[in-house]
Amino acid sequence: MINVCVIGSGRAGMIHARNFASRVTGAKLVALCDPVPEALASAAKELGIEKTYTDYRQVLEDPSIHAVVVVTPTVFHRDIVCAAAEAGKHVLCEKPMAMNETECLEMNAAADKHGIKLQIGFMRRFDESFRYAKKQIESGAIGDVVLVKSVTHGPSIPQPWMYDIKKSNGPLAEVSSHDIDALHWYTGSYISEVYAIAGNYRSPDAVADYPDFYDNVVMTARFLSGAQGLLDGAQGVRYGYDSRVEILGTKGIIHVGRNQEHSVLTVSPEGIHAPYVQSWRTLFLDAYYEEDKAFVASIAEDTMPLVTGLDGLEAVRVVNAGNTSIIEKRPVVIRR
Repeated sequence: MINVCVIGSGRAGMIHARNFASRVTGAKLVALCDPVPEALASAAKELGIEKTYTDYRQVLEDPSIHAVVVVTPTVFHRDIVCAAAEAGKHVLCEKPMAMNETECLEMNAAADKHGIKLQIGFMRRFDESFRYAKKQIESGAIGDVVLVKSVTHGPSIPQPWMYDIKKSNGPLAEVSSHDIDALHWYTGSYISEVYAIAGNYRSPDAVADYPDFYDNVVMTARFLSGAQGLLDGAQGVRYGYDSRVEILGTKGIIHVGRNQEHSVLTVSPEGIHAPYVQSWRTLFLDAYYEEDKAFVASIAEDTMPLVTGLDGLEAVRVVNAGNTSIIEKRPVVIRR
């Protein structure tokens, strides 16, 4: 039995915590950690967990805990993951992996040095539809991949701490990291050059103190393979949660994702109505479960995680290059 502690009891943290509390075979949620006492108490009460910590360092000193799930703001990921590796704890780290390339390299080096598993939380790779699309590509159904377009529009208004790009890396990190990973995954190649434009259209509270903040971004990409990419990200769209990918090949196309809450279409004299998906928490709930199962399996079977620290590193490189492109209004070469 692999004993797990979830560090961070926010929205994503609670999805992981509920999975490990009751659904994931071979693992058990034994502790929770959150620096906010009220949030920690609420989470512990819901899940029936007695062992709680307000400082992650206390978690790492507990020999009964074998693995941690890091679901904190990105600025804390490097320190927590490196300390967990040194303590011999396996780590599932939510995306974005870290703030910059140096931090990612340090995290990967710590995992390698101490022989722990480090999996990055790109849960879309575990979604049934996204995985089926990958199998279709590998089967040659659409020929060679030419272009991947990925869209993520979220309804949530950004949290105040996200307004500071230096601390959050902006929506490219918070919203579009999944899209960047999807581009890498479906092309089977890494991005070599990006050009991004962005603007603030829905977040007036950020304008005065954070003029660089953006809630809408479009980024084009060139891959080492020669393929092309397009990313469309937005926050605060209000109409619902929207996640879609289009994969164009030399002899076909694949459309991935859905935006209807369920497959019911109501037609009446008042018009046509189809409920829209409102949150990633419902759309990808099963994907989180499969992700958590895969993390436990990699520990139990001593295999490489299906999403590695290298995958996290490459996404962070693209985020940083995209932000540079936005600020400097020019294409940015990541590698040739």
